[in-house]
Amino acid sequence: MPLKNIMLFLFLIASNFSKAQNPVLIGYWQNWNDSAAPYIALDNMDPRYSVICVSFAVPTSPSDMNMVFTPDSGTTAGFALQIQALQSQGKKVLLSVGGATTSVSLNNTPNHDAFVNSMTALLTTYHFDGIDIDIEHGNSIMASGTISTPLSADSINLIAAINQIKTNYFNLYNTRMMLTFAPETAYVQGGMSAYGGIWGGYLPILDALRNDIDFIHVQLYNSGSMYGINGMVYNQGTADFIVSMTEAMIIGFNTSGGIFAGFPANKIVVGLPACPSSAGGGFVSTSVVASAVNYLIGSGPQPGSYTLSQPGGYPNLGGMMTWSINWDKVNSCNSTAYQYAANFESLFGPVLSSKSFLNNKTFEIAPNPVTRELFLKGYVQNGHYQILNLAGQLIQEGQNNDKISVDVLASGIYLIKYDGVVKKFLKH
Repeated sequence: MPLKNIMLFLFLIASNFSKAQNPVLIGYWQNWNDSAAPYIALDNMDPRYSVICVSFAVPTSPSDMNMVFTPDSGTTAGFALQIQALQSQGKKVLLSVGGATTSVSLNNTPNHDAFVNSMTALLTTYHFDGIDIDIEHGNSIMASGTISTPLSADSINLIAAINQIKTNYFNLYNTRMMLTFAPETAYVQGGMSAYGGIWGGYLPILDALRNDIDFIHVQLYNSGSMYGINGMVYNQGTADFIVSMTEAMIIGFNTSGGIFAGFPANKIVVGLPACPSSAGGGFVSTSVVASAVNYLIGSGPQPGSYTLSQPGGYPNLGGMMTWSINWDKVNSCNSTAYQYAANFESLFGPVLSSKSFLNNKTFEIAPNPVTRELFLKGYVQNGHYQILNLAGQLIQEGQNNDKISVDVLASGIYLIKYDGVVKKFLKH
């Protein structure tokens, strides 16, 4: 099958299986005081932020992957109560891992285990809804091998660690852990120009965890120029950069490490600085952001030279993200406080409760990979399931009565669809 047809096919599968949702406004909350962007009490921010990424959980040292997080103000118990207050309003509060100055390396079993155990403990201590991965340094996000088969022990261990944390969370709360990613452009779209090291470094991680990722909000700032899927180069701080980088995440693209299949549009969030001082480069004015987003969601004209591959755009685009809520609040950086949040509301309408925009009807597949029988754990009833191959063809269907026999399936990768949710599994 020609590459263009493969990419279109993978995009159509992702589009057909995506669940409708309301867009989100994701903001990073700084756990420190900055004279230019002062500390904000967690429960005293603009209510339009529906997903809050608490920044950051960091390693004890470059060689010790025990992750630590301590509120800059108040007590552990008091901070947990602030999180609960936000959750009672239908918001999601995540613990973000990493940040601009932190290196994460899971190069051996002790580091893997320390990362898993300490992150699980932090999630349970503060009752976070999940984790956000904002790792910007370290071997864990360096590309090696291919997208489907990374060779780096660090990357393999990071994938395994996130999976284990997810399982621990599910076992503790009988509900799924929310998972988001905020990679820099070089680590994602940069894979189009080269593959190896930082270039495309996040692609194997995103691909391996695609069944469980809620949102990806690539940082469209502090970036060099990047290729779009049309082979042209685009510069940060422009409408073309926003549109081209966003569509690349939806359509997918080819790299020398293999094809990166895109994600459903409702999982892709546009990530931009809140104001000129909040990033080293890449700030985009409110009007330019509006022109780019309106074009992406099919509500406005083409703002630059980049033409969307899909006429009409992506009306179910996931929303917007910013660094940071603290910077958005100050009116010395923009003309008014919370200008980014206001722009989001003007583009997408009032923010609805996360109880509406996140689909909690989900399940876990066990075991995965599977040899003879699989079980659906979590949100399951005696409902109808379908198993499809990667061409979208129906292979098997029936009622989910405790266990599903897959003994007759040939070895390979399959999709299982249950109550509108789609997961991928490997049959040995």
